[in-house]
Amino acid sequence: MEPPSLSKTRHILTVSVEDYFHAGVFDKSFEERHWSRFQPRLERNIRSTLELLSDHGAKATFFVLGCIADEQPQLIRWIVEEGHEVASSGYLPSRLDSLSPKSFEEQLERAKVALESAGANRIVGFRAPRNWIKPKNFWALEVLAANGYAYDSSVNPAVSTFRKSPQEPYTHQVLDDGGKPLIWEVPISTVGIGNLRIAISGGNYIRQLPHGMLRMATGWWRKHRQDPLVFYFMPWELDTRQPRFTSVSRLSYLRHYRNLGKTRWVLEHYLDNLKFYGVADHLGIDHGVAEEVIQSPETAAARVPAIRSESPDRIGVSIVIPLYNEEANLQYLRRTLEQLREFLADTYDLEILLVDDGSRDRTWSESKRLFGQSDCFRLIRHESNRGVAAAIQTGIRSAKNTIVCSMDCDCSYDPFELKKMIPMVDEADIVTASPYHPGGGTMHVPAWRLGLSKTLSRLYSLVIGSRLHTFTSCFRVYQKASIADLEIKNPGFLGVAELLILAQFSGARILEYPTTLESRLLGFSKMKTFRTIRGHLRLLAHLTFQRLFGSSRRLAPKDQLL
Repeated sequence: MEPPSLSKTRHILTVSVEDYFHAGVFDKSFEERHWSRFQPRLERNIRSTLELLSDHGAKATFFVLGCIADEQPQLIRWIVEEGHEVASSGYLPSRLDSLSPKSFEEQLERAKVALESAGANRIVGFRAPRNWIKPKNFWALEVLAANGYAYDSSVNPAVSTFRKSPQEPYTHQVLDDGGKPLIWEVPISTVGIGNLRIAISGGNYIRQLPHGMLRMATGWWRKHRQDPLVFYFMPWELDTRQPRFTSVSRLSYLRHYRNLGKTRWVLEHYLDNLKFYGVADHLGIDHGVAEEVIQSPETAAARVPAIRSESPDRIGVSIVIPLYNEEANLQYLRRTLEQLREFLADTYDLEILLVDDGSRDRTWSESKRLFGQSDCFRLIRHESNRGVAAAIQTGIRSAKNTIVCSMDCDCSYDPFELKKMIPMVDEADIVTASPYHPGGGTMHVPAWRLGLSKTLSRLYSLVIGSRLHTFTSCFRVYQKASIADLEIKNPGFLGVAELLILAQFSGARILEYPTTLESRLLGFSKMKTFRTIRGHLRLLAHLTFQRLFGSSRRLAPKDQLL
């Protein structure tokens, strides 16, 4: 089938539908389990995208993940109601390199069921999530054709990937081994410069490259090519107020956030000057009303909210979370704590104490807005900044339960590990998270921070003759009676280690729980690095002196360590 004859002013617009945290640039920064904890912004960004296209009379193809259709089916209805085409981007944002042909086929079917049951048109097109496909992935085109897909738009011919395939940079039919048409391929638009090609029509390219250069390149295309320009973008590229992940590399940060404000006005320039349609409309492929869809058990289950029963014999547990200038982190914290409450609801009745340690930003007002309406949250405030250890002690002493946990507000230790840690206090006074235990680990933690923390913990263990592997973790479970009266002299980060040492000297039973320490995702650490190092060295010197020249008895809780 040949596409209809089109003028040079009729072009293709595509939208890769994903939320900001789905972006492939964050693959190595956090895992899929974090997604549900982030503040979703896809709904507002889809509305913004649809309004932009409506204002300019443009139509587009929206490539949507099946998991989004299951979680937010209203988005599919909005897209269809505005007259746009819905196509598939698989069920989860999985790279093709990680899938076998069979698992890829299963994802295609699951996505098709999710999209069409949410109200989409008949699904006839596909775009790979996460990354553009390479020649080694062309097996996927055969799988697509075998499953009734009419076109693919997963090729980016930039650089020199398809230098030996002159037809590949343009919309064309892929032929099977017998020379018969297999499937349409609709690559994004690129222009050649010597032996290289440069993408000129969307996404990161329109944000990073000078607009004047791209305008010249698209002008050359319209003058010399009969093929339509194929534009693409992601809804989050219109969102300049999205949360900023601080754990990513500098290159990844630039790729995702640089020139976000540029996307809208560049798109408006092209929308004002070019006429856009979706892929299926350009190719003349029928994508009308989908046939009646029989939902798979997995899809049907995804639409039914889980119901949890609460046992009348639940154990009361308090969780203390210190806050200092954490405005950027509060939405993530709220969603994480809500999921944690649900996760522990069968066994534990949680009281969560948020201790604002004299924040200077909007942490206190935002905490009241986000947490103030729920009975399980208690908000406490220090009028001035006293330090993280002081904030933890304030929370512990204010807790109503005999079992008290402390955790970092950035959730750098997974709070869901509390399900295993809390029962351990039946045999201990303190259970402390230990990434440096042989069974623990770290993820994405800067090497300098990891080296510093590991070295300090090893020195503490050596100086006081302890078998503990980690002294600097805030993620702990306490028997309140064993530590509530301990008096620390260092109220800041140093006090976290001091509290554990005092507890050990007082005869407390301490168990380590091997777990993983991750780099914070949002906001910035408030630790004053050099001041903290100096404090630890002074404390280590004092402990060494005490051990060499002091009395043979262990220090009592009232003894001052500095």
